Amino acid sequence: MEASAGLVAGSYRRNELVRIRHESDGGSKAMKNMDPHTCQICGDNAGLTETGDLFVACNECAFPVCRPCYEYERKDGTQCCPQCKTRYRRLRGSPRVEGDEDEDDVDDIENEFNYAQGANKGRRQQRHGEEFSSSSRHESQPIPLLTHGHTVSGEIRTPDTQSVRTTSGPLGPGDRNAISSPYIDPRQPVPVRIVDPSKDLNSYGLGNVDWKERVEGWKLKQEKNMVQMTGKYHEGKGGEIEGTGSNGEELQMADDSRLPMSRIVPIPPSHLTPYRVVIILRLIILGFFLQYRTTHPVKDAYPLWLTSVICEIWFAFSWLLDQFPKWYPINRETYLDRLAIRYDRDGEPSQLTPVDVFVSTVDPLKEPPLVTANTVLSILAVDYPVDKVACYVSDDGAAMLTFESLSETAEFAKKWVPFCKKFSIEPRAPEFYFAQKIDYLKDKIQPSFVKERRAMKREYEEFKVRINALVAKAQKIPEEGWTMQDGTPWPGNNTRDHPGMIQVFLGHSGGLDTDGNELPRLIYVSREKRPGFQHHKKAGAMNALIRVSAVLTNGAYLLNVDCDHYFNNSKAIKEAMCFLMDPAYGKKCCYVQFPQRFDGIDLHDRYANRNIVFFDINLKGLDGIQGPVYVGTGCCFNRQALYGYDPVLTEEDLEPNIIVKSCCGSRKKGKKSKKYNYDQQRRGINRSDSNAPLFNMDDIEEGFEGYDDERSILMSQKSVEKRFGQSPVFIAATFMEQGGIPPTTNPATLLKEAIHVISCGYGDKTEWGKEIGWIYGSVTEDILTGFKMHARGWMSIYCNPPRPAFKGSAPINLSDRLNQVLRWALGSIEILLSRHCPIWYGYTGRLRLLERLAYINTIVYPITALPLIAYCILPAFCLITDKFIIPEISNYASIWFILLFISIAVTGVLELRWSGVSIEDWWRNEQFWVIGGTSAHLFAVFQGLLKVLAGIDTNFTVTSKASDEDGDFAELYIFKWTALLIPPTTVLVVNLIGIVAGVSYAVNSGYQSWGPLFGKLFFALWVIAHLYPFLKGLMGRQNRTPTIVIVWSVLLASIFSLLWVRINPFVSVTPEANPTAVPGGVF
Repeated sequence: MEASAGLVAGSYRRNELVRIRHESDGGSKAMKNMDPHTCQICGDNAGLTETGDLFVACNECAFPVCRPCYEYERKDGTQCCPQCKTRYRRLRGSPRVEGDEDEDDVDDIENEFNYAQGANKGRRQQRHGEEFSSSSRHESQPIPLLTHGHTVSGEIRTPDTQSVRTTSGPLGPGDRNAISSPYIDPRQPVPVRIVDPSKDLNSYGLGNVDWKERVEGWKLKQEKNMVQMTGKYHEGKGGEIEGTGSNGEELQMADDSRLPMSRIVPIPPSHLTPYRVVIILRLIILGFFLQYRTTHPVKDAYPLWLTSVICEIWFAFSWLLDQFPKWYPINRETYLDRLAIRYDRDGEPSQLTPVDVFVSTVDPLKEPPLVTANTVLSILAVDYPVDKVACYVSDDGAAMLTFESLSETAEFAKKWVPFCKKFSIEPRAPEFYFAQKIDYLKDKIQPSFVKERRAMKREYEEFKVRINALVAKAQKIPEEGWTMQDGTPWPGNNTRDHPGMIQVFLGHSGGLDTDGNELPRLIYVSREKRPGFQHHKKAGAMNALIRVSAVLTNGAYLLNVDCDHYFNNSKAIKEAMCFLMDPAYGKKCCYVQFPQRFDGIDLHDRYANRNIVFFDINLKGLDGIQGPVYVGTGCCFNRQALYGYDPVLTEEDLEPNIIVKSCCGSRKKGKKSKKYNYDQQRRGINRSDSNAPLFNMDDIEEGFEGYDDERSILMSQKSVEKRFGQSPVFIAATFMEQGGIPPTTNPATLLKEAIHVISCGYGDKTEWGKEIGWIYGSVTEDILTGFKMHARGWMSIYCNPPRPAFKGSAPINLSDRLNQVLRWALGSIEILLSRHCPIWYGYTGRLRLLERLAYINTIVYPITALPLIAYCILPAFCLITDKFIIPEISNYASIWFILLFISIAVTGVLELRWSGVSIEDWWRNEQFWVIGGTSAHLFAVFQGLLKVLAGIDTNFTVTSKASDEDGDFAELYIFKWTALLIPPTTVLVVNLIGIVAGVSYAVNSGYQSWGPLFGKLFFALWVIAHLYPFLKGLMGRQNRTPTIVIVWSVLLASIFSLLWVRINPFVSVTPEANPTAVPGGVF
């Protein structure tokens, strides 16, 4: 193949080949050597016109050019003839382009402005000319390609010596319909040719300044370093084409690396617009309804009416807080292939950012070591570079059982991790992988898989036996306490008074797996505890992990999971990196929140453990505003956000915080505002190189000498120590934005420094728990932590990949579920009564209005228990007293009642439509809202008031992750006594008594009283329907309710009923006026 100075640039995404000739190609050929039937640009047949004549593009010199090249030159090229440089005139069938003169002799209105139609017509005429002409090509034009014989954008064929064609899709090799590549004059600017001219260039990643500069620089490089090629192509024969290298593939990869690694998938307007319209209509109807209810009292039942109106006003307010944060729901999808192209290419060192994964556990008896071991194994086998992952296990109970089981887990991981990566299995938690009832041979092609899987299952069963033996041994605690294998006492024998403990099980010096590969680091951490120090429960343990991980590995991002939430998707970290490492999101994204999914829940999800409505409706709505709230697990954090820094915002983000933007953020780019240096304005730090520390340890210890006065004042040693604590190693690590240990750190001192930062008094008199890390002050530290970040202006992202990222266990037992909800509600009450309450905190920050409403709803929802339980008892009182909360209504007033009920139903249906939530999940959520509101939320209100106002603390209860019985869903039927069961049981009994009393009164009074009775019965039955799952939970497997619950509930119901009859607040009748009247009106 002969060499040529020509060059073919291609892009798979553009479906194009662009040929660029070098200056040494020489000038134009003499007309006498040209074939008038052959296009001198692309080598194809020139084609014929509609009348059958030879197509002539230039009327001055008749230079042979085919219709497609003529159209291309007019639209995207020089618009001139390559031979005589005369500007092309518009011919019949061609669209008008800028610069064309008004031509009266061209009667072609239908094609004048239709470029696509004209181009297609030109191609059809060209193909007709190809069939008409039988002349062969006689002049060879070897063309340099960008690939080593690989095709670009499909199959490249040369059926003759002057034709280079690209085929794609259904055309296939050698298709006669392939489109020729056009000629481009090297002296003119390189035009950009796209597949669809109607689309914007930016949608192809082209047309911007960076792309044009890259193509120009690449063209100059190719012209200087062209590899000569030789060869001939014969018509009808597909010879091999050798290229100049992999430049085409590199150019394509460079183009793909510029593409975003995620995108927002908006909800279709056909789903969202009706939903919003109905919300507005419901708001209007609700206003008219409340206006009617407040202006039409029931005079003979004024207390009942007043109670109902107060409840309805609160329900309306609560609905507003819950509804409007769902105004802008969105979906997102990620592109892991683009992440790999940009940061994790094959054959090159990975550029992915290090990640530290936190696992927290407290009590190994309630959180079984086998569950924790499965979580750890799934982390160690995650699909991420092993040198970029470190797993930290926080044992806040200082249990030797946890330590020993983690040691066994580290040994088993050396066999499990290579098995997972070799066969790409999912999930990578062995307990759940081997328990799957699926065809595990699907998509497996390795012959050794079955044999190795069988062997690995046996290894895991032996591992389970060893863990079970440790658990059995731990049941009997020796009087003198536990001793380690070397005879020394276990430091954590006293769980409230022990030193800090750190053990590195795996890592650089922790041994290799069975295939000889390195494993991720596995580090055991138990922070120091001493009497007289506040330890702040889980928040304190997580802050200790932040500090110790910064000293030992210092991953730029932190991912925390509960001990029972394993990695169900081995690519979960990469899913998060698609946002956190994206140039558009990373600098202002504080965390990526994944939804919680659960195993082991009963088929009908009796107690709404899946929380589908919250995760698939509420969080999607918040994702369209400023981001989802932090839910405590399955969340990947930006370490800088946890350090209390402000985000690096763009000029658009720094625009005045007007109401519209504060509600939902700007949707369109407006005029550029005045430029600000946000780093200097808000952080006082100007980071020019994010890969290097701002200050090394010597600078920190010496007070940052050598810097200007202003920076020295801002970052003086005293102020930094007051913020982060007295650890030079940790302080130096805080300035490493991209993670990694500072180069000035002495590795020999790391463990000593790590013990120092987990000491019990390290965070005293610092900003830990106040502005840095997990925030103290509530048992639900997750709400406070996320709220502080959003108040500083950070945004969060909700990532819901097709395969759930994490799965965990949930308490399916009624008592455990209510205790879990009690803890959440108690934390909300604590925040409500603290200085961090969203109602009054953070107005000087950048928290958007709808995001604030969502946080207010998160902390005030337990108060709804008071009007809810009152509203649930009203039907019984109405039936007992023969009164009602609504007066006799007219036809006009009845319209508002009907419209309100219709709007409520339609809102629910449309919400389910855009979210994809099933009607069963929605109904279970509604039922448990009533169950939790009449039990756990009610207790949380009073316990929260006692804790905050009277200082009476409540103990933190760890939800049990273990089952005490065998069989499927055995825990579902276990009854555990708790006072939380009494209020909803009382509501049930009172309503049943009311139904009996109402029916008895109607029977004695005749048929005229049956009409009003139906409304009251419907009211009472509606309450009972919501409490039906609770009733089933009381019955248990044997359909028996515990005697103590029945006694207390009947006693309370009887007291309320008799008290009501005795007081009789609605009837003031004398025997003379109505001698047949009976007080209370029951019979």
